[in-house]
Amino acid sequence: MQRSKFLVGVVGGATAVVALGGLGTYVLAGTESTSRLDEYSTASVDGHRALAANIVAGRTESKYHPLPWVGDKVSGVTCPTGLKAVTGASITCTGKKDDGATVRIPVRVTKADAKSVTWKFER
Repeated sequence: MQRSKFLVGVVGGATAVVALGGLGTYVLAGTESTSRLDEYSTASVDGHRALAANIVAGRTESKYHPLPWVGDKVSGVTCPTGLKAVTGASITCTGKKDDGATVRIPVRVTKADAKSVTWKFER
């Protein structure tokens, strides 16, 4: 009886560790960001307020590979223009993997208002 209680405890503990690890990965590996539109981060694209290209590129590069087991490490991320502060607007940024291969990174606005833009990129 003692042995089966011990085994149940070990299996339960291992399950909890795996669940917490999965939750931690999900939280830390998120690809969505909300950025303020202020005098330092705002640009204009086709007459619309936009999040400056360097802000999108920097945040994407820093979040693309937050954990060793999620995504590839990229560097030198650049975006062709700012990201319009309009829901559904999109651009494709590019970066380089360690082996020199080019990575195309689609970026899309999920929510926008006069003061901020929420956007996400795809891995």
